[in-house]
Amino acid sequence: MGHGGGGALSAELVQHLFAPAFGGEVLAQLGDSAAVSLGGVRLAFSTDSYVVRPLFFPGGCIGDLAVNGTVNDLAMSGARAAYLSCGFILEEGVEMSVVARVAEAMGAAARAAGVEVATGDTKVVEAGHGDGIYLNTAGIGIIPDGVDLRPQRVVPGDVVIVSGEIGLHGVAIMSVREGLEFGVDIRSDCADLGGLVRSMLAVTPDLHVLRDPTRGGLAASLNEIAAASGTGVVIQEGRVPVPAAVANACAILGLDPLYVANEGKLVAFVPRQHADAVLDAMRAHPLGRHAAVIGEAVDAHPGLVVARTALGGTRVVDLPIGEQLPRIC
Repeated sequence: MGHGGGGALSAELVQHLFAPAFGGEVLAQLGDSAAVSLGGVRLAFSTDSYVVRPLFFPGGCIGDLAVNGTVNDLAMSGARAAYLSCGFILEEGVEMSVVARVAEAMGAAARAAGVEVATGDTKVVEAGHGDGIYLNTAGIGIIPDGVDLRPQRVVPGDVVIVSGEIGLHGVAIMSVREGLEFGVDIRSDCADLGGLVRSMLAVTPDLHVLRDPTRGGLAASLNEIAAASGTGVVIQEGRVPVPAAVANACAILGLDPLYVANEGKLVAFVPRQHADAVLDAMRAHPLGRHAAVIGEAVDAHPGLVVARTALGGTRVVDLPIGEQLPRIC
């Protein structure tokens, strides 16, 4: 299970098994989506599978999660999503009314994001060999001219900005799965980030890298960027926006909010000269009103992420081994 958690085990599986088997320069980018050229047009191409349990949770369901997740992966390349594919893997015995609710949620999310579900596939597996519904979505979109988002462009001095409060999705899933009560209503942040990214690119196309911190949370995304860029990353722990409900839930359960999954947040590495303007544009967008500068890229400790604590100390924020919360996307 740890190999599917977005942490060190996932990275080893991809780097030491899949990448050597498939080869290719495009795959070697290992981004949220692949940037490719086809017929003189720059495209972003991504695919993802969704096995979340339960199928319905506060703030969304597996249907809109699948649409928004793929749209967001494309947006992390700067692309505006255009078309999606959808594969339904249904377990024998799942009620048609449940399938209909998921399909309707997918359609509504696609229309809201301005994309079309253009092709798809359906498979049914025997009872006991699935978990109701699994989904796979793939998407394509066009990357605007002048946009080049990849971790290799990160340089020391870049400002690290997170778009809002972290940890909501993972805690929301856990609360309904385990029947936990934290005294407040915690809802998933599942959302389409395309509009927020377009607001940022309108300020300057010279953003260096974007990531949406899903499995493995913010910590995993920062570590992946640090490793790929060869720079160090320093964050101020007290500046990371963690809602009180998430902080309290994590304290009770012994979790670190930096490692908890998100589905409607992004982290950006922005050249320092553009950081203030980009931050203002993010805060003017509904999905970025809690955006905050949390740190910077540095020359020191290349490939490592370090957090400065409120007490003045430092700690290494390592890549998680497996996953804290299984089946969150």
